[in-house]
Amino acid sequence: MDIKEIQNLIKFVAKSGASEVKLEMDDVKITIKTGSDDKVDSTTYVQQIPVNQPVAQAIPAAAPAPAAAPAAETQAASDDSKYITIKSPIIGTFYRKPSPDKPVFVEVGSSIGEGDVLCVIEAMKLFNEIESEVSGKIVKILVDDSSPVEFDQPLFLVDPS
Repeated sequence: MDIKEIQNLIKFVAKSGASEVKLEMDDVKITIKTGSDDKVDSTTYVQQIPVNQPVAQAIPAAAPAPAAAPAAETQAASDDSKYITIKSPIIGTFYRKPSPDKPVFVEVGSSIGEGDVLCVIEAMKLFNEIESEVSGKIVKILVDDSSPVEFDQPLFLVDPS
């Protein structure tokens, strides 16, 4: 293969819209990559929009309730201070079950030990098991199943006693 044929091949690949072409002949191996990888970035961006949108909608719905009952919020905050809060170590989607046909990892009232799996958080198609760092009893589950969570968002309240 001479230089003219290689240049023509490069032009053809660029016009075709392919992102990568590999050509192997007897004594020549050619790989041509074009700059059309930007399409992957736009796909990732589109996936992030639905994750952030439900969180923004949930905040206004939750805002009127504390304004209507500030005394109840103060009392609940003082009650919750004796509990340990388990927070999300990553951004993703919170799941209480390992799969749809399996039972939940923990319920309110469940006794847990260090290293017990409490939930799964899906991030970029990877399912990360979230393990407990404390022993105690689950007092409250703060996140609904299949809902998006942010980094450091409280997930569970645990009574260490």
